Amino acid sequence: MIEKLFEKAMWQTRFLVILSVIFGLLGAIVLFVVASLDIWNVTKYTFDTIITNAHPENFHEDIVSGIIGAVDLYLIAVVMLIFSFGIYELFISPIDHIESAKEDSKILSITSLDQLKDKIAKVIIMVLVVNFFQRVLHTNYTSALEMLYFALAVTALAVGLYFLGKIGKK
Repeated sequence: MIEKLFEKAMWQTRFLVILSVIFGLLGAIVLFVVASLDIWNVTKYTFDTIITNAHPENFHEDIVSGIIGAVDLYLIAVVMLIFSFGIYELFISPIDHIESAKEDSKILSITSLDQLKDKIAKVIIMVLVVNFFQRVLHTNYTSALEMLYFALAVTALAVGLYFLGKIGKK
């Protein structure tokens, strides 16, 4: 009897993960809002610059960097969404709406911890790739060797993404 009560109590503690689900969703919402505001600010900056006929020295780099930074935040928000949905489905209950959705719209459906880990890892890798390109925009190259290093880094990223796309496909 004590064993059954203990096991029931232990099983109920799985609902503690609801905190990670709630705050993961809250974090995703915050990141979506901040990224959207970043895009809005880049848009305002662009139109202000065009209207005043100003042309700052790094105008194009600043615009692209701002947008890439927002994409980076959007991708991290997606990681938070995938995490929240996955933890909820694994520990609490399958999401009924996902079950009734079409087969191709089950991107947030998670059935195992490995599947959750794989989805999150792929998005995190994309975040790192986007962050790399954002940093590259503000790098000054002074020699041919630095340009060669940049080309090798881009090639390594492309090869890595190619093999990442092959994982799980037969």
